[in-house]
This record gives sequence, C-alpha cells and structure tokens, in this order.
Amino acid sequence: MNRGKAFIAIVGALLLIASCTNKGGNNTITATSNDETESLGDTTMYGICGENSAMHTVELIGDDGKIHQLMINPDDSISPVCGGLLAGDRLAVVAQVVYGDTIVQKAINLTTLQGRWVSIDKNFEIKEGGVVESHLEAETSPWSSWKIYNGHLLLNRDTFDVVALGADSLMIENENGLFGYKRVR
Repeated sequence: MNRGKAFIAIVGALLLIASCTNKGGNNTITATSNDETESLGDTTMYGICGENSAMHTVELIGDDGKIHQLMINPDDSISPVCGGLLAGDRLAVVAQVVYGDTIVQKAINLTTLQGRWVSIDKNFEIKEGGVVESHLEAETSPWSSWKIYNGHLLLNRDTFDVVALGADSLMIENENGLFGYKRVR
C-alpha cells in the first residue's frame, strides 16, 4: 500500500509541475523583477556579425563557435534589425524556425547600442559588461545595469522594446510610453 501512495504522490507532483510550466512560444517578458525574468529562459543568441550578412540574411558567428545563417523576412514592413549589420559588431538575435528556415525575429547591434545617450530627463552611458553609468546628478532612480533578454532591453528592472537604433538615435518603448534619446559623442 505504501508504494501505491508514493506512486500517486509522485504523479500528483509531476502534474503540478507540468501545470506550472510556461506552455506556448510567447517570449514576452511580463515579470517585474530580474529574478523572475531569469526563470523564463533567455532565447537570445549572441555573437559577432559575419561578413556574409546582407539585406535579407544575417551571418552570426555565435559565442558557441558555430556559424548561424539566419534569414530576414522580406515581407516584414519594418526590419527586425536594430542598429545595422556591420561585420565584426556584436549582435543579440532572437530567431524562430519557420518551415525549416531560421527567421530573425529581433536583432540588436550591441556595438551600436553602447555609448552615451541623452534626453530631457536622462543622461546615461551604456557600457560593455552590462554597466550603465548615469551622468545626471539630479536623477532620482538612475539605471545602473543593462542586458538583452529575449530580444528586450532590460535597464535595471525596466523592460523595453528597442523600436529604433541608429548611429545617433535610440527609441525604446514599454507600457509607460515611447522614449527617444540622442547620442552624445
């Protein structure tokens, strides 16, 4: 009888665990803290932009040493690539396999993202290694860290979509609105 009760307890525990796992392919981050976002699983691939990248293809030389050939959907009205595809730049890419082809969902050029950005109320520098340095003494809650997670930019505990990234401009968006920044050289 003890084996039967143990078996039922194990099956019950497995069912409970299975009901708590994230089902489906939604990579949207809705968590409010970095500890919670860590548990969702980062699907971002990191690496260097290869010389064979072009308008509709990304060659990613992954941190794992593999060369990944990714496609950019030519039917997308807005390019999923933010910051350009310059050979040798560091990229963060989220992709999905569709009918056997690996399609870029979001690519962020981390080399372009790094630098000093200003707006009316913010003046910060995104540095290598996940560090953000504030250059505005009166700022009440300056960002101090950054990372890319599932194609989103996390600044401290704030999660943003990178809407646009260029040589001199950065636009990010979250539930509080759209924020634009100008690069300071």
